[in-house]
Amino acid sequence: MKTSSVHTIIAALAFAGLLGTLCVSNAHAQRRPGAVGIGGQIGDPSGVTLTIYNPQSMSYDFLVAWDTDDFFFLNAHGLFEQHLGGRGNLHFFYGPGAFIGFRDRGNEEDDEAVAGISGRVGLGVLFDRFEVYGQVTPRLALTPATDGEIGGGVGFRIYF
Repeated sequence: MKTSSVHTIIAALAFAGLLGTLCVSNAHAQRRPGAVGIGGQIGDPSGVTLTIYNPQSMSYDFLVAWDTDDFFFLNAHGLFEQHLGGRGNLHFFYGPGAFIGFRDRGNEEDDEAVAGISGRVGLGVLFDRFEVYGQVTPRLALTPATDGEIGGGVGFRIYF
């Protein structure tokens, strides 16, 4: 794992934690069951995210992403959420997932399709319908070869 990736992950979690600590008493969470969140994430990987919120059970999170190694993929996770503090706007989330992707090696003979399992853990803060989060995503590729990586990033979503 690259040193810059570790720094990105640590910075993402520190940012979300600091933001949550500063804003817990002032924000009011406003997501409703079935709300759809759309946003973006920067880090390793960077991409576009879509979340379907379900407070009573598992929420669903999808990330269409790319990383610095010319790897384009779709991550899908089921997420459980634990609210921290009395107002419910700071939350810890975690859950299992899977990914499928394509690694561009520069020529067609070396390009490869990759699939595997992953997990996600992070912190998020809600400001009405707007969420800011930091997360870590360990991934284990199962095909074409077994290979592990840790990704993560910071992002935002707006819920409709």
